Amino acid sequence: MKDFEYIQPDSIATATELLAEGDAAWSNVSRRAIAGGQDLFGELKTGIVEVDSLVDLKATGADNTIAVDPSGNLRIGALVKLTDVAELAERGPVASLLAAAALSVASPQIRSQATLGGNLCQRPRCLYYRRPEAICLKKGGDECFAYGGHNKYNAILGGGPSFIVHPSDLAPALVALDAKVTIAGAGGATRELPLADLYTLPSEGDVTRETVLTPSEVLTQVETQLPLVDRMAGTWRSSWQKFRERDGFDFALSAVAMCLRVADRRIVDARVVLGGVAPRPWRSAEAEAALIGQELATHGSAEFDALAVAAGEAALTGAEPLDHNGYKIPLTKGLVRRALQELSR
Repeated sequence: MKDFEYIQPDSIATATELLAEGDAAWSNVSRRAIAGGQDLFGELKTGIVEVDSLVDLKATGADNTIAVDPSGNLRIGALVKLTDVAELAERGPVASLLAAAALSVASPQIRSQATLGGNLCQRPRCLYYRRPEAICLKKGGDECFAYGGHNKYNAILGGGPSFIVHPSDLAPALVALDAKVTIAGAGGATRELPLADLYTLPSEGDVTRETVLTPSEVLTQVETQLPLVDRMAGTWRSSWQKFRERDGFDFALSAVAMCLRVADRRIVDARVVLGGVAPRPWRSAEAEAALIGQELATHGSAEFDALAVAAGEAALTGAEPLDHNGYKIPLTKGLVRRALQELSR
């Protein structure tokens, strides 16, 4: 690993100014922000990324708190550790969805160091991207080696010309919760945008990037925006379903974050977001449309089976599996069914 300078600024403003002094293009950034470091250190050790300096965000006084409003909506600082997010399970349907997603991440040791902001901004886990000698599209090359190679773990939705999948578990859960993010930039600039708009597809803009962040910007806060329960008919229910190749610490082969607002067994609103199957958290408007207005029948009934099949088929609208990942289609349909089964109780 190349030697680098380690800088500990005392404010986010100073940190973003320092980051702005690095190169302007992501393809040649000499200075990067670091928080928990669980992803970035891996890239540095393998030589995928080289930097002249790292700017540590932990001493900046950036937000590392969690606030829960009376409706269960959350304001979470980007420096909050995943282990703290995982302890929110008893704080209502909004918090329990996010807690379940956090608890499914890696190991207790990693969750105790990894931050919310870092999890949302982590880089792809594609086997070719993680091999230093494979100069793929994501590293400025001319080819996505996964397309005609080993693509068991790659995208079936939204892929092309690169077929990476977004690795974060928290991102699909937060998109399902209508989360927005606050971003700080150089010169005291700040901006807010829906979390879903943070991410880009490989076909949109710079194929080497997965987010709209510039090199001088950092996430500072995430806030869920699910409509307030006490202003609407019905109540929200949430479910997180994740399937990994081995029990334990694997990334998702597929995942489903589902939120339903139910009144008298009728689904009056829905959020369905898939993980592990697309280059960004994949919100399925088709699955939501298949659910809204339908009766949430009891599991085991013919009505439930029909609804689960319809929602599963709709969620995979437009799926185009590669040579070795077609299994993700029935797998994801099964996870949609599991989520509905949990919410129908």
